[in-house]
Amino acid sequence: MSVPSRMPDPYGPSSSANLADILERVLDKGIVIAGDIRINLLDIELLTIKLRLIVASVDKAKEMGIDWWEDDPALSSRARRDELARENAELRERLARLDQLETGRTERAERIERAERPEGSEKTQRSEKADKKEAP
Repeated sequence: MSVPSRMPDPYGPSSSANLADILERVLDKGIVIAGDIRINLLDIELLTIKLRLIVASVDKAKEMGIDWWEDDPALSSRARRDELARENAELRERLARLDQLETGRTERAERIERAERPEGSEKTQRSEKADKKEAP
């Protein structure tokens, strides 16, 4: 037994469109919804919100040149790996520069220490005496 519907059929009695058909059409063709919201107080703009909504299948979006999810580390494991590899390379480069800087400072400090030490300094005399004691 069928129960008559109280709500009118939005597509008319002869239309057989259902939600799946509508969704298929929208995803196949794509739909763009755009709008701006502005809040002004005495001709002073306080807030502007620009809304852009695109509803389309992944294939259609790629066709249109939209593929931001492929480069977003939060959405793509490949993008996350790429980001980690880039960050790792930057850190290795930075560490290499710091090592070079530290090596240069150490060498410079040793040269300054040798240059400031007089020929007959107490330290030099001690090392010479130690060398003489060890010799047979």
